[in-house]
Amino acid sequence: MSSCTRVALVTGANKGIGFAITRELCRRFPGDVVLTARDQARGRAAVQQLQAEGLSPRFHQLDVDDLQSIRAVRDFLRKEYGGLNVLVNNAGIAFETEDPMPFDIQAEMTLKTNFFATRNVCTELLPIVKPHGRVVNISSSQGFRALEDCGEALQERFRCNTLTEGDLVDLMKKFVEDVKNEVHEREGWPDSAYGVSKLGVTVLSRIIARQLDEKRKADRILLNACCPGDTAGDQGSRSLEQGVETPVYLALLPPDATEPHGQFVCDKVVQNW
Repeated sequence: MSSCTRVALVTGANKGIGFAITRELCRRFPGDVVLTARDQARGRAAVQQLQAEGLSPRFHQLDVDDLQSIRAVRDFLRKEYGGLNVLVNNAGIAFETEDPMPFDIQAEMTLKTNFFATRNVCTELLPIVKPHGRVVNISSSQGFRALEDCGEALQERFRCNTLTEGDLVDLMKKFVEDVKNEVHEREGWPDSAYGVSKLGVTVLSRIIARQLDEKRKADRILLNACCPGDTAGDQGSRSLEQGVETPVYLALLPPDATEPHGQFVCDKVVQNW
């Protein structure tokens, strides 16, 4: 591959909204699209399904919970393309409401993948994102609800414009520890591990966008969080086709765009924080 060839990469893309985003990018993105998945067999099966539709994604294995796996993808992108143009951080997990797994285990696992792994992907791949690159972190309106359900002191911290990445990491770790110690409600946390994890993703996106402005403003990289809407299973409120609209819109913002940046976007509309 030539370093002139543009490339987009989607994490957790073998099914669901990640697969649908990959399909739409294959149709509309002017370059290569890399479908990634933790499980190689499922990832390659997803690629074959898209190939049967006349599309041409590439596949690369990626387990976002494994730092070495993230670095292997980084090295692949650097070698094959000289960097990355579009990154869609979609990989994530959610426990069913009736899941018997103890809440402290759910909290630890959910935060590990949804927040800490997303942060690791950003840490490793943002340095190779090319000028005018686009980064889309898939969050959720459940993160907003989690914020509203937090105690007043926590709400103030999450909304603070001077909150650092280190501060946010400490807050996410504190949630997990408070759940383990059965004091999370007393400490002002809601009962939704998924909601807290997506709150973390949204706030992380705001912080990283601010860092990009400080370090790489001339590159005009735009980074945002978004909610694709509830597309889960038969009970979802919208179709996957509807769910991809906002993530793909953000991924394909034109080169001369200056906004949105560092925002949380639903239905292509920036939400007040």
